[in-house]
Amino acid sequence: MPGLIVFPFAQRPIGRDSRARIPVRPLAPRIAPAAVRIPDPRHVQVEIPFPAGSPRIFVHEGARQLLERKLSQAALKPAILSVTDNCRSMISFAERGGVLRARLHHMFLDAPSSVKDALVRFIASSTRGRRDRDASDVVGRYIDDCSHRIRAARPFLRPLHTQGQSHDLLALYNALNKKYFGGTVDSLITWGRVGARRGETRRTLKLGSYSATERLIRVHPLLDRGWVPRYFVSYVVYHEMLHHVIPAEASGSRRILHPKQFLVREQLFRDYERALAWERTHIHRLLRARA
Repeated sequence: MPGLIVFPFAQRPIGRDSRARIPVRPLAPRIAPAAVRIPDPRHVQVEIPFPAGSPRIFVHEGARQLLERKLSQAALKPAILSVTDNCRSMISFAERGGVLRARLHHMFLDAPSSVKDALVRFIASSTRGRRDRDASDVVGRYIDDCSHRIRAARPFLRPLHTQGQSHDLLALYNALNKKYFGGTVDSLITWGRVGARRGETRRTLKLGSYSATERLIRVHPLLDRGWVPRYFVSYVVYHEMLHHVIPAEASGSRRILHPKQFLVREQLFRDYERALAWERTHIHRLLRARA
């Protein structure tokens, strides 16, 4: 589980000048997606009534039909495309009665043209028994890059606590989402429980964590104190939001939780240096407060 663990006077592995050497990719789409997931009612500021049995997502029908036609033309047969919000199966298809029936995750509706073309080639070639490996690689990389758009595999059913004594996590999350992510991050956030957390020792403190299976950010309740500045709590929340949109990378048998892309993006936070300076100065106070 990714998390922000601080050590007294920890050394950061990347310097300010490194951001110019590492190419960065967009954190989230800048345009409105072609499918919108119904927001979790625990994070909706106003009541939005939905009728019983309503769909989990709203799909742009024009985008769905366009991709359906591309599939039909490539497969040389009628195609029926269904759009899903699955958490495990992103692509499935089968031919029945001379009709290609495909089920695709909604991330593909507003994918770049190169990805859509690769997707169509992959499905069409697979129906003929000759899978296009290059197309498969393109589609696979796109799914990895869009992991933040896949819904939770394990729903978090406990109540969310965002309004603290000194800091409102949801207000901070919404402000960061609008400023740095174009409002596209749809994870949940809550104050964590009081007490030692997994991965902590007497000399470390896990200030935040992100669970991909629950799409949930937890922030340590020790930060809900008047002497902890708003910008530092925002930095912790921003760090965990980055885990939502930048997945860990595999390196052999190891998982790199903070790849170079992550570290570069982390430095884009407005108060990055200020937050690190506050952390170095006050980490011992936080550790004493936990005791």
